[in-house]
Amino acid sequence: MNSREAIKVSVDTADFVSMSYLNDLSDADLFHRPHPLCNHINWQIGHLVTSEHNMLSGIVASGMPALPEGFAAKYSKETGVSDDPALFSSKEELMSTYKAQRAAMLSALEGMSDSQLDAATGVDYAPTVGAMLAMQGSHWLMHCGQWVVVRRMLGKPIVV
Repeated sequence: MNSREAIKVSVDTADFVSMSYLNDLSDADLFHRPHPLCNHINWQIGHLVTSEHNMLSGIVASGMPALPEGFAAKYSKETGVSDDPALFSSKEELMSTYKAQRAAMLSALEGMSDSQLDAATGVDYAPTVGAMLAMQGSHWLMHCGQWVVVRRMLGKPIVV
């Protein structure tokens, strides 16, 4: 297994876990918070998608697909306090936008050389391009812990 394959396995595993937790949640379910001081799942997904776009736009040579008009603004730090579904994207739009970003990331990963993966990013939490790409899966997994709590609160079946 080479470095690209290892990164892809890591990202694909995180995707499997994340989507298992999200697949049966409705738009309304996505507005539950695991704790009053935590962001609801809709905001978290939008944050993850926007973060992936922003982190990778500077390192993916062909660029990342544009986010839908106004998408990033919906998922700023300031909007995390709102519970108004009208201010956020639907689950369908969130997942569609996520899939476009992730497909572009995986396509870029496939075409990168080892020296490109080793290139410095200047970012402390992901110092190389390879680390930045691998982080995309880890970031989603970090949020999954909160989704498990919401799933239990909603009486959803245990998954994964």
